[in-house]
Amino acid sequence: MMISPSTQQIRKSPAHFIMAVLFALLTIATTEAQNRPDTENAELNEGCFKCHGQSKYKYINSDSGDEVTKKMYQEIIINRDLFYESNHKTFKCTDCHSDDYNTFPHPGELRMESNYTCNDCHGGDEAYAKFKFEEIESEFLESVHSTKHSEDFNCWMCHNPHTYKINVRSDEKIKDIVAYDNAICLNCHGNLNNYQMLTDKVNPDIIKKHEWLPNQGLHFKNVRCIECHALVNDSILVAHKVQPKEKAVRRCVECHSTNSILMASLYKYKVQEGRSKTGFYNGVIMNEGYVIGANRNYYLSLLSLIMFGCVAAGIIIHASLRILKRKK
Repeated sequence: MMISPSTQQIRKSPAHFIMAVLFALLTIATTEAQNRPDTENAELNEGCFKCHGQSKYKYINSDSGDEVTKKMYQEIIINRDLFYESNHKTFKCTDCHSDDYNTFPHPGELRMESNYTCNDCHGGDEAYAKFKFEEIESEFLESVHSTKHSEDFNCWMCHNPHTYKINVRSDEKIKDIVAYDNAICLNCHGNLNNYQMLTDKVNPDIIKKHEWLPNQGLHFKNVRCIECHALVNDSILVAHKVQPKEKAVRRCVECHSTNSILMASLYKYKVQEGRSKTGFYNGVIMNEGYVIGANRNYYLSLLSLIMFGCVAAGIIIHASLRILKRKK
């Protein structure tokens, strides 16, 4: 076996060997430090992620003393990275789950533990008043999701408590917000296993159901499902009253007009921010690539008319001069 010159040098010199070992240890320590989340309660949570952050877990059988490896159920695997990017990243697991989970093996009765809803924590809390959780809950209870499925459908069906993060109040691009929100809908409506957790019906083909929609792919990339399927509410940012499919928006002018419903839904936060900062909101909307018809700018429209008039006048003058020249 060939030995590289650098390896030979390390073997000959103890100092080089020690430096190599120290460098390796430093690299490992640095990597671990980078992977360690800098949030409150992270150290406590690592005990849970040791099992629930992996596809498999190990434990010692107390009777035989053997190490046993088991596959972790997919439903209870928590993506560690996404958790530490979520709105609940500062929580410790036992803020929401029983302290009895600190015992392993976990007591069997914990499987029956009930889940909190958003308002169990946020309801009536002035610190979260701007989010209007109570009004959102009222809307949700009137939505087709709640009226058809009652207690089987709760907040966590759409908003995973371990990974959810608010993005509509961020500076992200509209397309990123659309992709994130639509993925929530498709988690059931594009996934047969999740869909049939609530019903025995066959999951309808989303593409076929929207065959009537012009430029279907463009719409899916640039507007959220809820723009057409949920009733707009002026007082909350994201509509939660999802309507029956018969009441979905189908008229183009509902969006592609000066009074576009998108100004009160998808673009609502950006419009509010634009107005509060500059008193002018068209600039916020026009930075996006998808023209909805609601972002008309008076000065650009005027400039377009002037340019069109100049071109038309040029053509008329040119044609008139040619006619006069022929007559001579």
